[in-house]
Amino acid sequence: MNDTPNPTPATADHPARAASQASMAAVTAGDRAAWLALFAADAVVEDPIGPSMFDPDGAGHRGADGIAAFYDTVIGPNVVRFAIRESYACGHEVANVGTITTTLPDGARAIVEGVYTYRVNDEGRILALRAFWEADAITFEPPPT
Repeated sequence: MNDTPNPTPATADHPARAASQASMAAVTAGDRAAWLALFAADAVVEDPIGPSMFDPDGAGHRGADGIAAFYDTVIGPNVVRFAIRESYACGHEVANVGTITTTLPDGARAIVEGVYTYRVNDEGRILALRAFWEADAITFEPPPT
């Protein structure tokens, strides 16, 4: 599994792809400020899309405060690695197909297969980060003994 900060197989030749790579690099580095700086003021994060354990009403995490709260709750306490197998860029968007592995503070791991989309504005700031994955399909690995 490739867990480098910029793991997409395609180059950052497209604004949305570049934003997705910068997002993954910031998350991998644990750089909250860098990650939050990638988003437009009216952005939304839906990870996953719809109601979930992270977003019970399914409305998404909206604006700077909502996205910061998502980072602090879901990303910040953990170690997150990306393995992107395919990346498709069109218009102002990119869809990345791959695996996200999240190592929890106790060492347990949650492995999620999905499609992760990013839509950017004309300045290259993220307007929408949407993650298509199914909670029932998460693979959990217990902490090391």
